[in-house]
Amino acid sequence: MQSQDVAQRPAPPSPTGLVVDVEQAEAALVEHYPRLVRLAYLVLPPRLGRSHRVLTAHALTQRALPRNRTPAPVIPAQSTGRDGDPGYALIRLQVLRAALEAGLPLTAKAWPKRSQLPPLLPHVWGLKLFPRSGGADELALDQRLSTLSGPARAVYALRGLERLTDDGVCKVLAEVGVADPEGAVLEADGIPAQYGLLDSPEFDPCSLQARPTDLMRRRQHLKAALAAGAALLVCGALLGLPGDGWGPEGAAAPPYARNPAAQAALDPSKLTRMPPAAWRSSARTDFSVWPARGDLTGDEALLRRALAVWARPGETVQVSVTPGTLSGGPAGPPQLLYAGTVDAARVVILYDGLRIARYAEPKDGTQGAALDFARVDGAGRAEAGAVVLGRSDGNVRYLTAPWVKKAAERDLMKPRSGAMDLTLTDGVTTPLAGPALRSGPCTSWNVLQVTDGARTRLLTDLGELVPARLTTGRPGSPREVSGAAALRTWQPFACSLGTVRSAGVRSVNAWAFNEQPLPDASGSAAWVCTRAETWRGGGARVLAQFHTPGGAYGAAAAKAENVPACGERDPHVLAGVLWKSKAGDWYLLAAGGRETASIRATGGVNGVQQGSLLTLPAEQGAQAQLKGTLKDGRSLRGLG
Repeated sequence: MQSQDVAQRPAPPSPTGLVVDVEQAEAALVEHYPRLVRLAYLVLPPRLGRSHRVLTAHALTQRALPRNRTPAPVIPAQSTGRDGDPGYALIRLQVLRAALEAGLPLTAKAWPKRSQLPPLLPHVWGLKLFPRSGGADELALDQRLSTLSGPARAVYALRGLERLTDDGVCKVLAEVGVADPEGAVLEADGIPAQYGLLDSPEFDPCSLQARPTDLMRRRQHLKAALAAGAALLVCGALLGLPGDGWGPEGAAAPPYARNPAAQAALDPSKLTRMPPAAWRSSARTDFSVWPARGDLTGDEALLRRALAVWARPGETVQVSVTPGTLSGGPAGPPQLLYAGTVDAARVVILYDGLRIARYAEPKDGTQGAALDFARVDGAGRAEAGAVVLGRSDGNVRYLTAPWVKKAAERDLMKPRSGAMDLTLTDGVTTPLAGPALRSGPCTSWNVLQVTDGARTRLLTDLGELVPARLTTGRPGSPREVSGAAALRTWQPFACSLGTVRSAGVRSVNAWAFNEQPLPDASGSAAWVCTRAETWRGGGARVLAQFHTPGGAYGAAAAKAENVPACGERDPHVLAGVLWKSKAGDWYLLAAGGRETASIRATGGVNGVQQGSLLTLPAEQGAQAQLKGTLKDGRSLRGLG
């Protein structure tokens, strides 16, 4: 709609009465330079490209300084410009007039105006300059403004930046030579009044980011320039050189072209921060409703480093990833869960809906930053109870969920010893001893006990960011490990948790599926299967264990991976073990779940027995294959 552009005629005379010295105009230009450049940037036609608009806006603003004493226009409602300064009113008119003239098309009938020519200064070689990215609303507004004519864009900018009324806007446009100010006002009315967005970095040509121009094309241009120079010396001909080539705004943008979503993900001001009480009213109770906690949540430099390392970890960064977890940068601004000092490090915990990312750097400024990832998609209230903040000297600190009211340390191998309370400070626990990693006998396994209202849960550190949840009971209906019976079930099998360390485990369930009288009348042995479920779904590990009376540990009878046995889809299990009595006799002992109708052994030991238990004499080192039949007639194979 170029019909409303600046008319090619002298500006109408305006009443004067205030004379502005060049020194006064310069003072106004310097003081309000960012606002004037933003005004010029908004009025310039978007077809110039963002980089060209930036340089042109600065050039037009710098050329707006008058050469001598100049009358300033008197415009009602803002006759002396911003904050009573007639110098600002004069400079604003000059900038607005030049920006509108720069949008006029070049014609063969008239000499081009100075503002229509490419600016000589400022000029940047080898770089493209762009304003920083805003959000989706700013992008949508920029697209709407690109559909308006120059005068209509000026109306929108004067309304939003200068807070002028429509009458004031019309008088300003008339002063700069717009033929139809009222038409421009009506055209601008077609755009929603989102004037607050004009203060966004999206429209700030004074806060810039830089990208190189196309390096290959630039090299070609340099060769062409050298060839042109040689030809000029030989024949005196002036050869025109190619233009700027394609850059981030071209049709075929290079790989490093600006991506608004990726850039927003690196901006600490765009981080999602949930209110402290959001979890109380939310339909979801998971990591998405955790508030931002810690003493460094306002440290933008730290947050910026954490986001930059997440997107582009350098060679000196130690990166660890749980199985099945992607390590790439976030697709958009992640959620801040924690930023604070933990022992000798500054730690940032971020969440992007799929992963937890932990960034840690030494407080003393030395090298050695670490970046850890854990997959947590589908986490519920039970799985989102805590995150590991840091490990030091064999101790672990956790950040607990906002709904956790109490935290304690418990030794899973000593169920009768009770739990030792931990202090919670803004959700951060005091250090507790982590599960021991030693070559000798396993004598303890410390876990985190969290209480949320009436529920108590046990979480164990398996060397990853998110501790695994411990449960007991039949697959499909597990219970929390809170009562005495559940704690006694886990006691002999606590050390077996070390076999699933660093495997991306989400939860581990222990199910006492049978009990078998020993053939030497020394009591009954317990059969327990433990199943470790992972965050990625696959890779579940099943361990059938056998525990005799008086034994400190359970013995692994069989194990398997990626099988449905002992799980919600197939709760049945069958396992056997060679056992030596106190008298020195060997037996094959086998057990299935209570739904097992019979068990058959073949191979090194042969025999069949009805029911869910099998006891047969055997020789030392004998190997047998087990098959079972369920009460509904289905067959059952031995685990492992």
